[in-house]
Amino acid sequence: MGVELQSAASLSDDELADLFTAAYEGYLVPMTITAETYRFLARAYDLDREASRIALDDGARVGLANLGLRGRDAWVGGIGVVPSARRRGIGRALMEALHAEAAARGVERVWLEVIVENTQALALYEDLGYEHVRDVEVWSVPRGSGRSATAPTAEARRALAGRDTPPEPWQRADATVDNLDDVVGIVVEGASGLAHRSGSAVYLLQAAGTPQGLRDVVDAAASLGESVVALNVDPAEPLADTLASAGGRIATTKHELVLPLGS
Repeated sequence: MGVELQSAASLSDDELADLFTAAYEGYLVPMTITAETYRFLARAYDLDREASRIALDDGARVGLANLGLRGRDAWVGGIGVVPSARRRGIGRALMEALHAEAAARGVERVWLEVIVENTQALALYEDLGYEHVRDVEVWSVPRGSGRSATAPTAEARRALAGRDTPPEPWQRADATVDNLDDVVGIVVEGASGLAHRSGSAVYLLQAAGTPQGLRDVVDAAASLGESVVALNVDPAEPLADTLASAGGRIATTKHELVLPLGS
């Protein structure tokens, strides 16, 4: 029978979580997820189960690729192949299937991020026509002693509406904020921000303002949990310097890539 691709909607949340975990085994950043985690990822990042794909080899599940959809833009929210089936072209087949599904839905641009050390995946994406947009960094900041400065989310979003910063990547975009529960607004003198609490971790989604104001936002976010994580921060964004000054470290650097469809 060979390799067959199917819609991810053919699997349950538990089955998709197990396949996701198996496909990331031995990866630069392995991931172990549960059905609850999968549901969170799907809701937060608009992963479309019908458009996402799984790969089967003689009936055995060997890979998956998640596709997020937002109007004219799509995002590859994780692609992987189990170790025993790698280097057989399955990753390419999954990516090409995602592109076809995206195009059929009127998508004009497909976005993704790839860890800079993952040169094999980067070579595949470039061969498929992806273009480099920028590098982005994942930051981690330890718990701080800043004072709480929480505010209504709507107030913080109004303050952020006119920000002059690089566009947020998919995981920190306004549409993601719309999808999340437990989003906390932070408003201080000269700056504002949005954070999402998940267990003991706090994810800083957006922040803009003066250098001192940004430091106060980061400190306030750090007071809400055991650590602050900021996903895919553009080094040109003032927030990057603030995270460094707050004792943060860069956990991972990624290339942000885009594939224009129909070009």
